[in-house]
Amino acid sequence: MPQAPAPVSRALRQAPPDRLVEVADRLVRSSTGALRTDVFIADYRITGLWPVLDPTLSGVGPLHGKGGAPRCFRSQQPVVDDAGEGRCQLWLPLTVWGERLGVLLVELAEPPGPDLLAWTGEVAGDLAVALRAADRETDRYRRVRRRERLTLAAEMQWDLLPGRSLDHPAFLLAGQLEPAYSVGGDHFDWSLDADRLTVTVLNGTGSGLPAALLTSVTVNAMRNARRSGGSLVEQAELASDTLFYQHRGSRHVATLLLEVDVPTGRVRAVDAGSPHLLRARAGVVQRIPLEQQLPLGMFPDTRYDVQEFDLEPGDRLFAVSDGVYAAEPDGAEPYGRRAMTRTMRSTRLQPAAEAVGTVMRELHAYHADADLRDDAVVVCLDWRGIPRRDGREQ
Repeated sequence: MPQAPAPVSRALRQAPPDRLVEVADRLVRSSTGALRTDVFIADYRITGLWPVLDPTLSGVGPLHGKGGAPRCFRSQQPVVDDAGEGRCQLWLPLTVWGERLGVLLVELAEPPGPDLLAWTGEVAGDLAVALRAADRETDRYRRVRRRERLTLAAEMQWDLLPGRSLDHPAFLLAGQLEPAYSVGGDHFDWSLDADRLTVTVLNGTGSGLPAALLTSVTVNAMRNARRSGGSLVEQAELASDTLFYQHRGSRHVATLLLEVDVPTGRVRAVDAGSPHLLRARAGVVQRIPLEQQLPLGMFPDTRYDVQEFDLEPGDRLFAVSDGVYAAEPDGAEPYGRRAMTRTMRSTRLQPAAEAVGTVMRELHAYHADADLRDDAVVVCLDWRGIPRRDGREQ
């Protein structure tokens, strides 16, 4: 029986941030007799998984394929694969609060029993937490994630993100930016605090570094208001005033601000010339009718009103920027007119983290895999509801 998880967790905490994978490899092999281990990290576009211990090896992809690693990543469950000659490969998800970082490979001489599966699962969980904590102390894991050079604007945007998915008993939330290596102004942000989930989606104007700087100021202004206890309206108004007094109305940011009361599913919304908000309910995708107000930063002392609606268990919300909704390749109608709705309906059996990837893949296919002309952001919220004491959802 392998050692208890506590010594593994302690060893990871004491390891240098750039040596976590080596420490985990040594502990797993010495405790289980594993033939080898490796960590595979998802790239920025979430199209493949790439090894950390030996970066010269090829990665695993595409992630919608049938191999053990893609199946583990998609299902978030351990997968045991036959590796030939009596050996097997055990793939384990590396996930923190719903944020899917990648997978852990443990190659064994024989199939694992229940105790070994449970132990390696604990190790994978501890390693995922350590990897996320180490990400700001070393560039090693970020270098694995990038498959080409990021523009400076994209570097800033990825550093500004809260994560790419968040799991909670009441909801599952996920987002994705494209083009991943050169995104400029579009962005998303979220925060969970005291039964209040705040989600913002930004459709920034311009491109490149000026757009990234504009988005950074907007996001940080809203965070400043939120962290000071400001309401949704105060977040919008502080960001709008900050942008106006910097740019005098020449630059603005279309923004959707949502605040979900987690116990009830009541949503408060500020639509500041926003990205598009759609709801999938019982197989029907419809746009939620919100009254559009002025984008942030157009005029001084702009005041905003809150609108409200309710979520029901099983609802799925999509927030998409114009780069998705209005994408118009040569000779084709806008993606949002019909193709996007069909794609969203097709994701009904996928979790939110898979659904955003499907929408983005279909967007690229709609462009015949040509480079996107505009930044694109997709955020997906799956609402489960809080179970009542009688076991029903509320």
